[in-house]
Amino acid sequence: MLERATRTIKTAGLLLAAYFVLNIALRIALPHSLELDEAEQSFFSQYLLAGYGPQPPFYNWMQYAVVSVTGMSIGALVVPKNILLLLSYLFYGLAGRRALKDEALAAVAMLALITLPQVSYMAQQDLTHTTALLFASSLFLYGFFRTLDRPDIGSYLLLGLATGIGLISKYNFALMPVVALIAILPDAEWRRRVLDWRMLAAITVALVIVLPHAIWLQGNLAFASSDTLVKMAAGSEPAGAVRIGKGLLAFLVAIIAFAALPVVIFAATFRRDFVRALSAGNRWTGMMERMMLASLAGIALIVLFTGSTTVRERWLDPFLLVLPIYFLAKMQAADLDLSAGLRRFRPMLPVLMACVLIALGFRVVGAGLIGTYSRPNVPMAGFSREMTRQVEPALVIASDPYIGGNMRLQFPDVPVVIPDFPTPGIAAYAKAKGPVLIVWRGKKTATAADAVMPERFSSALTAAGIALQEIGSLSLPYYFGRQGDNFALGYAWVRPESK
Repeated sequence: MLERATRTIKTAGLLLAAYFVLNIALRIALPHSLELDEAEQSFFSQYLLAGYGPQPPFYNWMQYAVVSVTGMSIGALVVPKNILLLLSYLFYGLAGRRALKDEALAAVAMLALITLPQVSYMAQQDLTHTTALLFASSLFLYGFFRTLDRPDIGSYLLLGLATGIGLISKYNFALMPVVALIAILPDAEWRRRVLDWRMLAAITVALVIVLPHAIWLQGNLAFASSDTLVKMAAGSEPAGAVRIGKGLLAFLVAIIAFAALPVVIFAATFRRDFVRALSAGNRWTGMMERMMLASLAGIALIVLFTGSTTVRERWLDPFLLVLPIYFLAKMQAADLDLSAGLRRFRPMLPVLMACVLIALGFRVVGAGLIGTYSRPNVPMAGFSREMTRQVEPALVIASDPYIGGNMRLQFPDVPVVIPDFPTPGIAAYAKAKGPVLIVWRGKKTATAADAVMPERFSSALTAAGIALQEIGSLSLPYYFGRQGDNFALGYAWVRPESK
């Protein structure tokens, strides 16, 4: 039985590896114009800093290390991300093995992550820092469950490692250790794990990992929190019961959007067993229930405190990630024969994988049919060829990280800056030993008269004493686009020696 279960684990791991290889191949086969998060990673990979802005730096540090070794390419952006996602699934399976005590069910739990759209589709579509959060959350669940099941120094060190990585992956991860502590308080045996001297080793590891960014964060707290506060802002909605109601409704909708698909799939495949299991439980399911309830209560309090009317599903990633393990643990606790349900459930998983791959490809190659274009449809390679037919740039000044990251991919050996990064990035102009290419998002025209750059960007250039030369605009058709659907960039050339 154990040998068969182990083969199941190995088969699940091989299936996942093949799935992520296909994801890598698909992304490389699609146009190499970058998604928003890909572009930001491409741009920021030029720098190793303690902080980069509104997002913690773990993914940036990983991307910097990869690009330092391999150079900039689409593969350098895509391969590490898929490895991180693969590791998320694998550590999740290891966590499942601790809670379920069954290798075969742990393999099913590992593959069942594909039923969570935020993990299967959204993470592949663009998200990078959320990918790091998924990895840290899976690693934390493994370290946490292992510490509860069979504590040793390795378990505590793993728990500290996961906590440190999580805290520098996404700031909302900070709630995870808190809800984990709350979840084990009612259990006398598990409560003793917190008072174990080895917990100091875990805390030390976490602090060492977090310390460089924490020092930076101390002087940049407003900057780091600005993006999250903007996203959570209630806009013009007046304070009061209406705003609170809208915020809580948005929170409820986010929970439903996150959990609906796995609930439907588990209910459809396990049928009556799934319903019967709802009233069953053991110490593991009770602990997971307390974790989820405590985390959701914490988020609800944040929504009430901030007056937010916006709650995104991906904010729930670390807190509801445990759902597939929880569902299987409930059915296991009910002492049901799950063989029929598992026979129906397993074929669903490769079907879902195929659906994700098809959806990721169709959103780009089918963009002209649906009339909605994603960022890989933008013809960045064509823009680069047209702008540099006469001369190669020694420096690129871009209006924002999206444009800057794409230019960095097209000109991997050329430094790229934006006005406020690195502070002040535009100062690199004075050191440029050759032509400087300035690029910004333009209108859907191709005349120099319409090549008007954003006021904030032009003001920064004027303040630096940069007078534009050879200003122009390009408007090129989208990849896989309909006739007449174009994207435009404005550009200008400046030669420092002619100032």
